[in-house]
Amino acid sequence: MSSAPSGANGTGDAASAGRHGTSDQQAAGAAEAVLGQPASAELPRPDPPPPDPPVAEMPPPPRLLNIANALTVLRLVLVPVFVWFLLEGGTEDRAIAFVAFALASVTDLLDGELARRRSLITDFGKIADPIADKALTGSALITLSYLGELAWWITAVIVVRELAVTGLRFWVIRHGVIAASRGGKAKTMLQIIAISLYILPWHIPLAREIVMGVALVVTVVTGIDYTARAIRLRRAVQ
Repeated sequence: MSSAPSGANGTGDAASAGRHGTSDQQAAGAAEAVLGQPASAELPRPDPPPPDPPVAEMPPPPRLLNIANALTVLRLVLVPVFVWFLLEGGTEDRAIAFVAFALASVTDLLDGELARRRSLITDFGKIADPIADKALTGSALITLSYLGELAWWITAVIVVRELAVTGLRFWVIRHGVIAASRGGKAKTMLQIIAISLYILPWHIPLAREIVMGVALVVTVVTGIDYTARAIRLRRAVQ
């Protein structure tokens, strides 16, 4: 009598085990159907993130000793040489003064262009270049007026304008750079030509007076334009 229940229990356990096994197999099949791979297989590892792009290195700052700054310094050195020979007054002395002034003027045209094209712009150049320009032009005009060859009021107008523009340049230098306009470049060329005509040992009164008059007008007009642009730049950053 006692063995019958035992057999029944064994049969029940086997049936229960079979049902559990079938349930486990169904669960595994469902997982395989959802994941698309056997349940026992490991999930694929995600691809590693791409490496960070290399950081571009900043180019080194230009050296203080470069061709642009060397030309600026040469212009400063030529100023007293030019003035000395101009004051001597002889024909040969005037010719030497003319050569010195012409050479200094060429450096004025070259140093800024080289600095921009070759990325040689330095803090020294920003300060020394306008100083050298004004020293060359101012010394020439003052010397010619001292010699009685050029009216003092013309010298005063041009020198005051150049000093005012230099002051404006330093006034806005922290907020930006005012690019040279076509009028400013024309002013520089006209001043160089006019002063050269006065320095030459040959007297060409009409030609030099006409060119100096045009240079004076352009100098005043471009000075007003530069002042207006500097004020606009200051207001834009405030």
